[in-house]
Amino acid sequence: MRIAVTGSIATDHLMTFEGRFSDSLLEEQLDKVSLSFLVEDLEIRRGGTAANISFGMGNLGLRPLLVGSVGEDFAEYRSWLERHGVDCAGIRYSALKHTARFVCTTDSNHAQIASFYAGAMTESREIELAPLGVGEPIDLVLIGPTDPVAILRHADECRDRGIPFAADVSQQLAFADGEMIKRYIDGATYLFSNDYEAGLIQKKTGWSDDEVLRRVGLRVTTHGEKGCIIDGRWQGEPIEPISVPVVPATTLADPTGVGDGFRAGFLAGLSWGLGPERCAQLGSTLATLVIETVGPQEYDLSRGGFLARFTATYGADAAADVEPHLSGVRA
Repeated sequence: MRIAVTGSIATDHLMTFEGRFSDSLLEEQLDKVSLSFLVEDLEIRRGGTAANISFGMGNLGLRPLLVGSVGEDFAEYRSWLERHGVDCAGIRYSALKHTARFVCTTDSNHAQIASFYAGAMTESREIELAPLGVGEPIDLVLIGPTDPVAILRHADECRDRGIPFAADVSQQLAFADGEMIKRYIDGATYLFSNDYEAGLIQKKTGWSDDEVLRRVGLRVTTHGEKGCIIDGRWQGEPIEPISVPVVPATTLADPTGVGDGFRAGFLAGLSWGLGPERCAQLGSTLATLVIETVGPQEYDLSRGGFLARFTATYGADAAADVEPHLSGVRA
C-alpha cells in the first residue's frame, strides 16, 4: 500500500517551564493576559505533523510519500527524512518563505502554550495529488493539519478521484467553522481525533455522534492515558467498539508528537493489512516511544525493543501477528 501523508513540515522549538501555567492565570483577567514564563531549556527539533508521521512510518520499514511545502532552508531536514525511509518527492519548495516553525512551552503538568508560524506551508494549496500518483498509484492519503485551503483541496480531490483518505483533524479545529469541518471529514475512510476534538466536531458541525459515524468509515478516538476507542465501519461492515490500552511509559519526557506517533503506527498496520485493533496497538506502542523522548523524531526504534514493549502490553498472540511485518526495522 502506498500512503501519502499531507500536512505540516516544521522545525520545533521546545521549551519547558518548571511550574504550572494555571497558577498564573486569573479567570477574571483572561481578557487582559500578558504573561512571561522563565523556561529552563530550549530544544530545537525537527517536526511538523506530516513529517513526524512519515518519519515514524519510515522507521517501521515503510516508505511513505511526504506531501507539503517548505522553504529553501529544508535541505538538511530533507536528508534526515530520506535517511529514515521517507519519500520526499511530494515536497514543494517556496521561493520566498521559510519552512514553518512551531514554538512550544510545556509546563510541569504537561500543559502546553504554543505558536505556529506557517511560512512556506501556506503554499501547500498549490499542490495537486494526482501527478504524485503517476507510475505508482496512491492507495491512501492522510490529510493532516496544514494550510486550510490545502486541506479542503486535498479532501475534494480525494473524493473526486475516488482515493481513500484519512482525516486527521488535530489543530485545525481551533479556527475551523462547522462548514469547513463538514467538507473536510465527509466521506473520509478514517477519522482520527482525540476525545476533546471529537466533542468539538459535533459541537461545530451540529452533527450527532451517529451522524458523524454515518459520514465516515472507521473512527479512531484517542483518550490520552486511557488509550483509544475504535468504532464505525471496517471494510464496509459495522463493528463493535474496540478499546485499546496504552503501552505504559517508563518516563514522561515530552508529549509533542505523541499523536503523530500513534497515527504512524496505525497507518503502518493498515499498510500491512492488519485489523483495526492491531493497528491501534502498533500506534500506541510507537506513541509511547515518542513521549519518552524530547522531540517528535528523537526516539530510538529497534525491532527487538519495539516488539518487547508491544508483547508486554498486548500479549504473545498479538505480537505473533505483528512480528513478520517488522523485518524492515533495524535489529
